[in-house]
Amino acid sequence: MIHEVDEGLRRLLGGSGLEASGVEVVFDAPTRDWAARRSVPTVCAFLYDIHEDATRRGSGTQEVYDADGHLVARRSPPRWFELTYLVTAWANRPQDEHRLLSQVLACLVATDTLPARLLTGSLAELGLTVSLDTAGSGLDAPAASEVWSALGGELKASLGVRVRAPLAGVSTAVAPPVTEGLLVRSAAGREDGTEAVPGRRLRYTETAAPGPEGFAGPRERRPAPARRRRGERQP
Repeated sequence: MIHEVDEGLRRLLGGSGLEASGVEVVFDAPTRDWAARRSVPTVCAFLYDIHEDATRRGSGTQEVYDADGHLVARRSPPRWFELTYLVTAWANRPQDEHRLLSQVLACLVATDTLPARLLTGSLAELGLTVSLDTAGSGLDAPAASEVWSALGGELKASLGVRVRAPLAGVSTAVAPPVTEGLLVRSAAGREDGTEAVPGRRLRYTETAAPGPEGFAGPRERRPAPARRRRGERQP
């Protein structure tokens, strides 16, 4: 799921005009060594915090059907996680970095949810909302200064972006549907010395082996007994 969120963000930022202007969108850790190797204008979205939103944890199971309408699996409900990114802009001059960061900010604050056309893999399959919170005040994650200190770099203007995304539940396959009736075979011969009947299909007449229709096959039905009227004697 994490790499699918990365791809959604990359498509969102790239579609805002960054890629058309030659700006790279990467997800590397912005360390000093990385910054020294950078040679082109870059927007870096560094994922530095992941935790579950326990308030959205569900219960029960979801049934999964194939194209023919047969039950093939049961899936536990998805679990929601919050992914926090540190978004920075890198260029030769601070003015260019601020211009890039302003373009990124305008794109992200105008997007509350990742559009479905940008989702891939399990996120697209689930069809659930993937929300974005940009530069919010309630980000439950380490402060930007702590992140820069851990990376060994100098403090830089950045945006905090939190993405709430579902992780698909675990699927458990179920047994295939029963298509054959119950076949009874005897293990020994009869008391009169004759051989045992090879097999008999319960609830069927003159059926010794499973047919392709199983219980859906034809079987003999006896006519229902005639109903007696009240006070009428049985002959």
